Amino acid sequence: MRQSRSIAIKAGLYVLTMAVIVYVVVFMNTPYMINQPGTAEEVKPIVSIESGDKEEKGAFMLTTVSVSYANLWMLATSPFNKDAEVVRKEPDRNDAEYETEQRYYMSSSQSSAVMAAYRKAGVKYDVVSQYVFIIGLSKESEPKGNFLSGDIIRAVNGQPVKRFEDLAPSLQGKKPGDIVPVQLSRDGKTVEEQVELVQIVDAEGIRKAGLGVSVGEVLKVEAADKAKEVTFADTEIGGPSAGLMFTLEIYNQLTPGDLTKGHRIAGTGTISEDGTVGPIGGVQFKIVAAEREKAEIFFVPEANYKDAKAKAEKIGSKMELVPVKKLDDALNYLQALKPKA
Repeated sequence: MRQSRSIAIKAGLYVLTMAVIVYVVVFMNTPYMINQPGTAEEVKPIVSIESGDKEEKGAFMLTTVSVSYANLWMLATSPFNKDAEVVRKEPDRNDAEYETEQRYYMSSSQSSAVMAAYRKAGVKYDVVSQYVFIIGLSKESEPKGNFLSGDIIRAVNGQPVKRFEDLAPSLQGKKPGDIVPVQLSRDGKTVEEQVELVQIVDAEGIRKAGLGVSVGEVLKVEAADKAKEVTFADTEIGGPSAGLMFTLEIYNQLTPGDLTKGHRIAGTGTISEDGTVGPIGGVQFKIVAAEREKAEIFFVPEANYKDAKAKAEKIGSKMELVPVKKLDDALNYLQALKPKA
């Protein structure tokens, strides 16, 4: 009887020990993240234009970096993955704020891509503000309201807020310590808060009363010709670096012919309304992702070209890397490109 009880106790301790080990190795948070090659995804299924030219024998592909919150097992095995990079999390930003920020960057890049493509294609458009939302909470001027990352700000001090410019007038004459009503939308529900204002420092170094949050403004680009309106499918992809590839796909649908000419064309780079292509992070991971999806051509911001070339050579890629500074650089290359046999 005692022996059976002893065996049961040992078995219980073994199970408990294994459960603790599994929790520590697999589920316990660490202050690290792991970057590695993500995906190279065709842009056409994401972009839709009612009157757009759908002909596309090849494909434009955006490229991504896979970002994982690292557990101990991933950290232990990362040295054996030549394409993995361990980085420390930003200590002052939580996971929800990071994900909200990435969604905001994606939304902004899509708006900029539409504007750049419309300008190049000669499509008249207006830019309309949709709403202002909270990206994160200030660490320098901690807010004294119940704010969450992702909250939409509907009104402050009784004044409607739809644009970023609406915030300052709503707090005019107020000082730190004053209490103001703030109306929010959270998960589709209206939330009313009484918020104590805190002292903040604006971009010009002026001290004044504020909410103590960082905000973003979501824009909608509306074409004068509604048949040329661009809509985007929902995607889990975040960040600003797909701007160039979105622009190329939109422009391709707005204009006759097929710019891909049968080629699989990947790339990366932010885009501005005037067509300027900006640098991005993680280009080495995107080169690997594009190579895995058999891309033949890769557009890369000029500032990232050196790193992209080094990675392509290291993995033996035969992709043609095309450095670009402006949208026109990519379009000129595509216009001179010979159709794939």
